[in-house]
Amino acid sequence: MQNFTRILANNQAWSAQVLQRDPAFFTERDDAQQPHFLWIGCSDSRVPAETLTGVVAGEMFVHRNIGNQVWETDMNLLAVLQYAVDVLKVQHVIICGHTNCGALKAAMHDGAHGLLDHWLSDIRKVIRWNRAELDAIPDDRAKMTRLSEMNVVRQLAILARTPIVLDAWAKGQTVMLQGVVYDITTGLLNPVVETIGSAESADRLLPKV
Repeated sequence: MQNFTRILANNQAWSAQVLQRDPAFFTERDDAQQPHFLWIGCSDSRVPAETLTGVVAGEMFVHRNIGNQVWETDMNLLAVLQYAVDVLKVQHVIICGHTNCGALKAAMHDGAHGLLDHWLSDIRKVIRWNRAELDAIPDDRAKMTRLSEMNVVRQLAILARTPIVLDAWAKGQTVMLQGVVYDITTGLLNPVVETIGSAESADRLLPKV
């Protein structure tokens, strides 16, 4: 109860601070949203999208799940993606992985994790496909960071071949796919894939899925 009360108190303080700086801040955002970005990130509580990117309310449409996965059968993600691209006309879709990710650790090691094992199956494919490179990295933390980069690239490859993105590109709509890894120890975003803006560039720069 104490933690919940703290959240409410923090909210009141934040609202008052925002209104002091800009009295019209909330009313200007009441009618509609016009975000520039769709952020597909991990559910990890240490990776708060708006905070680490410095954007304000209304700039970022957000979808988060364990391991920042893009499943072609995930209706939740696909609904978010379609609304962001077709309705909100976002121009940037960013997939963000992060260092020291619990989902990647679970996928890397044997052991039963219940329902989560189904969700981790695509990450385990990435590990199998890149086993030689990963095994050649002696430092465990560096190995997990490299796996996070590989996972981001894999999810971008899936994203770039969804009908939603392909249709947008075919219509000449600007949709730029980007991939980053957030370093929890430094607070910095490290680019993995800077821009994929067409089916041709996806075929050239991303692995097949």
